[in-house]
Amino acid sequence: MNLSFEDLTGTFSVTDVAIALALSFVLSLLIAWVYRATHRNVSYSQSYVQTLVILGMLVAVIMLVVGSNIARAFALVGALSVVRFRNAIKETRDVGFIFLVMAVGMAVGTRFYTLGAVAAVAISLVIYLMFRFNWFQLNVRRQVVKVQVPADGDYTHVISDVLIRHTDEFELVSMESIRGGALTELMYTVKIKKGTEPGDLISALSERNSGQGVTVLTGYDQTDL
Repeated sequence: MNLSFEDLTGTFSVTDVAIALALSFVLSLLIAWVYRATHRNVSYSQSYVQTLVILGMLVAVIMLVVGSNIARAFALVGALSVVRFRNAIKETRDVGFIFLVMAVGMAVGTRFYTLGAVAAVAISLVIYLMFRFNWFQLNVRRQVVKVQVPADGDYTHVISDVLIRHTDEFELVSMESIRGGALTELMYTVKIKKGTEPGDLISALSERNSGQGVTVLTGYDQTDL
């Protein structure tokens, strides 16, 4: 029995298809586990991780179908252009994992099995090392402070006096009119002094803003806003 498929792109056997699907599944599964193990933020999505595995296998199949046929490649681009992706990617890191599984799927689908396996393992190891040893971590911890004040007065100097006493440094990053112009929301990035608790800063600001809202966001660089 002839178990080979012959077309304009060349010849590949059932064994080639099975190896491509199995290897892309295993390598995509490895990448998905690395993503799960190194994820820190609160926006973890099981659906996204499962999609990584599916995407790796799909790209491998696509590369088998396209092969070296340029016309078929352009037809595939046209077909995929009608697809609309409406889910926003919250982290640049998530985009990196998508490109990683696509690259591995392309390597396996074009039957560069060793390249796909080595690349998946090596890059996954680099990702884990960056997570394990906190590469490029910024040691300065900063907070975001949101203060709501009445719109009928200039409260920036009053708020600045409080921040000078409770923080080592601060910077006004935005001013926004809210509640139909009745209030102004001031947003600062601050570095709270050692020994000062966020609650102390909230209490001090609440005494100066006529009882309006005060919010202190800590660890905003590690959570999704």
